[in-house]
Amino acid sequence: MLDFKLSAFADEASSKLSEQINAMQKHDISLLEIRGVDGENISKITLAKAREIKNQLKDAGIQVWSLGSPYGKIGIDDDFQPHLDQFKHGLELAYELETKHIRLFSFYKSKDKQPEEYRDEVMRRLEQFVAAAKGSNIILCHENEKGIYGDVAKRCVEIHETFPEIKAVFDPANFVQCKQDTKAAWNMLSKYVEYMHIKDALESGKVVPAGHGIGNLPFLLSQYKGTVLSLEPHLTVFKGLSELEENENRTVIPEYQYRSAGEAFDTAVDALKMLISKD
Repeated sequence: MLDFKLSAFADEASSKLSEQINAMQKHDISLLEIRGVDGENISKITLAKAREIKNQLKDAGIQVWSLGSPYGKIGIDDDFQPHLDQFKHGLELAYELETKHIRLFSFYKSKDKQPEEYRDEVMRRLEQFVAAAKGSNIILCHENEKGIYGDVAKRCVEIHETFPEIKAVFDPANFVQCKQDTKAAWNMLSKYVEYMHIKDALESGKVVPAGHGIGNLPFLLSQYKGTVLSLEPHLTVFKGLSELEENENRTVIPEYQYRSAGEAFDTAVDALKMLISKD
């Protein structure tokens, strides 16, 4: 049996913090990758709200593993200074929430240019993130999100070689969606990985429970030397179900679609626990 600590984007179970806590306690998950709280993105909350959240989580025995922030999720041609100011606020939030990790990205691609044409601007912006975080003891973690500069392993390596301070969040499903083989990506990036997102996908790009796609989750888990796995379910909730239900008859739900956010979250957790319980 593989021994890991589980974290989760519990806003995928519910937008309400109280219900997120319930979903995590149901599955004995004690680490939260905090992203949405009571309908508000974590990057938008005040420090006073962060203190309230921290106290509520502490009472429930839950710690914040990472700020699941949107920093770096703007276009490479968009004005950067306001975004940098938001990032500096994020550093204060991380301190208040007592987490040492901030998840970030490397900017959406330009529609008019090839990646190598704006590489220098990506690095200039990331350098300012690094400079702002210097001395904070916060670990910046770059996620390989589809559509950004660092969406494939080759360009992720460029980022980590340029900025050793920036570690990797390895997301298998995102690589699948970019037609990047996850085993090849792992071989290129494993030495930079701070933690993994648990998300799998089919060849079509559709996100499915861990182990049901082509993301090579069993292989990745066998190779991963870290301790924390962060669930980011991204599973599809069946739309319009209430309109189709009649009396007590149950509608047949298409494969890999779920009746509610809570059911989708439960399925994602159970799939991961099944994988890590195997020898």
